[in-house]
Amino acid sequence: MKKPNTIAEKVRLQDAQTLAQGYSPAIRAMEIASIIAFVGLEGALVYKLWSTHHTGPWLLTLAVVLGYLAADFVSGVVHWMGDTWGSTEMPILGKAFIRPFREHHVDEKAITRHDFVETNGNNCLVSLPVAALAVAVPLNGPGWVFLAAFLGAMIFWVMATNQFHKWSHLDQPPALINFLQRVHLILPPDHHRVHHTAPFNQYYCITVGWMNRPLKLIRFFPLMERLITWATGQLPRQDDIGTEAAEALVAVDDAQPLPVLQAAKELLQASAEEPAPAVSTRPVP
Repeated sequence: MKKPNTIAEKVRLQDAQTLAQGYSPAIRAMEIASIIAFVGLEGALVYKLWSTHHTGPWLLTLAVVLGYLAADFVSGVVHWMGDTWGSTEMPILGKAFIRPFREHHVDEKAITRHDFVETNGNNCLVSLPVAALAVAVPLNGPGWVFLAAFLGAMIFWVMATNQFHKWSHLDQPPALINFLQRVHLILPPDHHRVHHTAPFNQYYCITVGWMNRPLKLIRFFPLMERLITWATGQLPRQDDIGTEAAEALVAVDDAQPLPVLQAAKELLQASAEEPAPAVSTRPVP
């Protein structure tokens, strides 16, 4: 039998059917309650913003755009955490939050068979604290209004992330969705396909994907993994892709210098290679 010689060949995913069975009636009831609570909080925030005289179209537009960028980053961090850490055997978190990430790598089309509740319930649940904070912000001036609008917009886009994600896996999305994907206003299928290449360790941002290239350039997630492994001793992705592949991936990441250290090294090399200033031979009067 041929011995695996690449990280992709070493990946050992879990059973898709077993993972799918982890979606229990209790989890569904929790998701339905979360959706109702989230819609109520967002509705209350819109009413508050509509009623204040401190608001304006430019302020709200800026809040929505910045909230979109922030949601893309948050989606990447949450996605990375769900892909990289923990186990499906963990109490509560394992079946409710981590299981969907494991299932998605085994059967990426499963999300296209999920209804609205299963697709968006988890995101509504994790969005509730920030949505409540946005409603609680006192609208005493333009700065406070901007903060409340930014938080509300960001968490709305976070909630919508799994819907955008689902659409990126459809074989034939609706015409409007296809147009938004082609102009990269929501997550495009080709862009997201990069993440679904084993060992699934890049392009985590799935609201729109604009933050993926900058975060990859600075190696943001590998750096976070090094810090967490140093602090906890936990092996990234062990539950998702198996111990052998996870260890091989860590070895590859450890062999690559961090961007800051690499930049410093290149700067020192450039300084060392600069020619020394010419010494004048003119006699001193």
